[in-house]
Amino acid sequence: MATAAVLSPRDVSTTLNYYASVGDGKPYQYTFEPPAGTERTNIGTEPKPVVIHDVRGKEDTVSLDTTGFQFVKYPSVEKDFADEEAIKTKYYQEVEDILRKEAGAKRVFIFDHTIRRKPDSDLPNSPSNPAARGPAEQVHIDQTFDASVQRVHYHLGDEAETLLKGRVRIINVWRPIGHPVAHKPLAVSDWRTLDTTHDLIPVRLIYPHREGGIFTVRYNPSHKWHYLSSQTPDEVTLIKCYDSKEDRARLTPHSAFLDATSPPEAPHRESIEVRALVFSD
Repeated sequence: MATAAVLSPRDVSTTLNYYASVGDGKPYQYTFEPPAGTERTNIGTEPKPVVIHDVRGKEDTVSLDTTGFQFVKYPSVEKDFADEEAIKTKYYQEVEDILRKEAGAKRVFIFDHTIRRKPDSDLPNSPSNPAARGPAEQVHIDQTFDASVQRVHYHLGDEAETLLKGRVRIINVWRPIGHPVAHKPLAVSDWRTLDTTHDLIPVRLIYPHREGGIFTVRYNPSHKWHYLSSQTPDEVTLIKCYDSKEDRARLTPHSAFLDATSPPEAPHRESIEVRALVFSD
C-alpha cells in the first residue's frame, strides 16, 4: 500500500491558479486599456490543490541551474523602497552585485522593477494600475523563450547579435520589504518537474508600442512547489525566467499563494522584484 508523504511543519496545503481558457484565439493580455469591445485578456484561471514545500534549512538543495531558483542572504541598504531614484541607483547596484556573485554574471542590464504592496481596494489589480499591484496570484513565467531574445534586441540594439552568441539569462531578483512574509508568500516550482511541451502556454503581452510574451502554465500534478517560510527582507529569491543554455534549468513557474495558517494580525506582504538580462560566457 502506498504511504502518504509526510509534511514538514511549515509545508502548506493550498491551491494555485493555473491556466484556463475563457475566450477564442491565441492567449493574449493587454498591459493598458484595450480598444473598445476588446477584453483585456482571454486567459482565465483554474484553482488546483498543491502542497508547497518549505525549503527553510535546506536552501542548499536548490539552485538556479538545477531547480531554476535559489535563495540568497544579502541585506540591502534600502529598507522602505519609497524613493525611485534610490532604487534605480543604490538598489540596482546591489542587484548587479548579487547577480555577479551568485550567477557568475559578466554583464547585467536591469530593464525594470515592480513593487507590490497591498492593493487599494478601490482599484483593479492590474499592470495598468501600479498603485494596485498586489501579489500575482496566477502561475506564470515572466518571459517566453522568443520574448527573451527579443528583449536583448529591444534594449541593447546593435550589441544584441554579439551578446546573443554567449549565454543569456533573465533573472528576477525578488525581495520582501519591511517585514517577514506571512500573507501571500511566493511559491516557485522545480524546473525538473515541468513538461515544457505540455505545460507552457505562450501569451501575447501587448504594450502600447510593441509586443512581448509571457508563459501561463497548464496544471500538471507532477509539479513540485517550494517556498522559504517567513522570508525576511534580508533574504532574496533568484527566479530564472530564461536561459539560453538548454542543458540545465531554463525557467521557473512561480505564483503567490494563500497560507491559511498565517496569523491574521500579520502585516500584508510587500515586495520588490527586479528583472535583469544577465550575460556570461
